[in-house]
Amino acid sequence: MQARFDDVKAMVAKSLEGAMAHLPKGELTDAMRYATLGGKRVRAFLVMESARLNGAEDSAALPVAAAVEALHAYSLVHDDLPAMDDDDLRRGMPTCHVQWSEATAILAGDALQTLAFQLLTDEAIGDAEVRLALIAAFSKAVGAQGMVRGQALDIQAETAAEPLDEKAVIRIQEAKTGALFEFSAVAGAIMAKADPEPLRDYARNLGLAFQIADDILDVTGDEAATGKRVGKDDAAGKATFVSLLGLDAARAKAERLVDKAEAALEPYGDAAGNLRELARFVIERDT
Repeated sequence: MQARFDDVKAMVAKSLEGAMAHLPKGELTDAMRYATLGGKRVRAFLVMESARLNGAEDSAALPVAAAVEALHAYSLVHDDLPAMDDDDLRRGMPTCHVQWSEATAILAGDALQTLAFQLLTDEAIGDAEVRLALIAAFSKAVGAQGMVRGQALDIQAETAAEPLDEKAVIRIQEAKTGALFEFSAVAGAIMAKADPEPLRDYARNLGLAFQIADDILDVTGDEAATGKRVGKDDAAGKATFVSLLGLDAARAKAERLVDKAEAALEPYGDAAGNLRELARFVIERDT
C-alpha cells in the first residue's frame, strides 16, 4: 500500500499545482498553495483506489482526487479560524490565518472550494452524465447536508445545555468527517456507473474509525508527530469518543469499525487489499 500511497500523493500534488499554475500571482494564490501542502491524502487515496477497483484509469480519477483535496484544504483553513476551532498549527506549520491574515485565509478557502468544483468538470473524468453525477454527490457531501452541517453542529454543541451522548457525537462526525470520506470512496463507482453500496458501507465505518483515532491522538499524541495542537478537546470540555467511552473502549470501538469496513470489501476480493491496509493504517497512525 505504501508505494501506491506515495504515488497518489505525488500525483495529487502535481495536479493541484497544475490547477493553480495559471492563477494570478499574489497573496491569495500563495495562500491557496500553502493550504494544500502536506497532509495524509487519505481521501485522495480513497478516490484513486475506488476508481481502480471499478476499472477507471488513474488519469480519469486524478482530477476527482485533486478536487477532494482542494475541498478538504478549504475546510481545514476555515475550521482553523478564530471564529471556528481557533487553531494556530496545522500539518506542522502555522495555520493559514496565522501565516497570512484572517481575511486572506477566508478568501483562500473560498477559492479552494470553487477550484474543487472546477476540477470536477475536467473531461478526462468521463462523459457529461458522469461529471454531473459526481458534482451532485460532491455538493451533497460537502454542503449543508454534509460537511458544513457537521461543522455547524459541532459549534452548536459547544454551548449545548446538555452534554452530548455518543449518538449525538456520531451524528456530528458522520457529517463533518464521514460525508467527504463517503464521497471519496464511492467516486470510482459513480464514474463506472456501478453499485456504490459496498464502498459506501466501507467508508461509513472507516470515517468513524478515523475520527475515533483523531480523538485518541488528541489525548495520547505527540504534537511534533501530529503536526497540530493536542489536548485541545479535553481543555475545551468537548464531547469526544474518548471522553464518552474512555481510551480502551474507544480503541475497541475503532477496531470493530475497521472489521466492519474490511467486511464490506468482500465483493472485491483480493483487489481491495490496499483499502484493507488503509483501514488498519487509519487506527494505527500517529499523525
